[in-house]
Amino acid sequence: MLLFTSISMYEQTYPNKRFKLTLEFLEQHVPKSEKILDLGVENPFSEIMVSKGYQVENTKGEDLDFDTSTIENSNADTITAFEIFEHLLSPFTVLQNIKATKLVASVPLRLWFSSAYQSKTDLWDRHYHEFEDWQFDWLLEKTGWKIIDRKKWAHPTKKIGIRPILRWFTPRYYIVYAERTENSNA
Repeated sequence: MLLFTSISMYEQTYPNKRFKLTLEFLEQHVPKSEKILDLGVENPFSEIMVSKGYQVENTKGEDLDFDTSTIENSNADTITAFEIFEHLLSPFTVLQNIKATKLVASVPLRLWFSSAYQSKTDLWDRHYHEFEDWQFDWLLEKTGWKIIDRKKWAHPTKKIGIRPILRWFTPRYYIVYAERTENSNA
């Protein structure tokens, strides 16, 4: 029932612009017949993907900086990684060990007017990396991926101030669809 309630609220109001745009991008590039390994534990967006007909398996909460066995042993056609790489010390290792031939990944972009996110209460909820788009592109290229499509969007807030105004037109999120290149090192 919880899944139905969260999906219904999502579909009615799209309270999270990021989920709406991410789903639209995913649907453009990944057929529902493909198996997806979603990096990260089960979450509201993986539930949305399942509700839309995707076959989704999640990683189990292992520290992907140290343990990439789930990724290496997966028979998924596509890997999704939505706001995961910024939490890793070494996204290079994860990207290099992916066996799937397709990747849909999004990252928060570095904002010149705001420092990297760091939770004061949760040691795991911190951004080690906040990329500029060219940095993420380079990381993907170096690990054997070719970007086929990309998109950026802003994430406005309803707060008052200079930074909230800047968030109305400064892109915050960057999403890419990439395919494994023939001469990959992986």
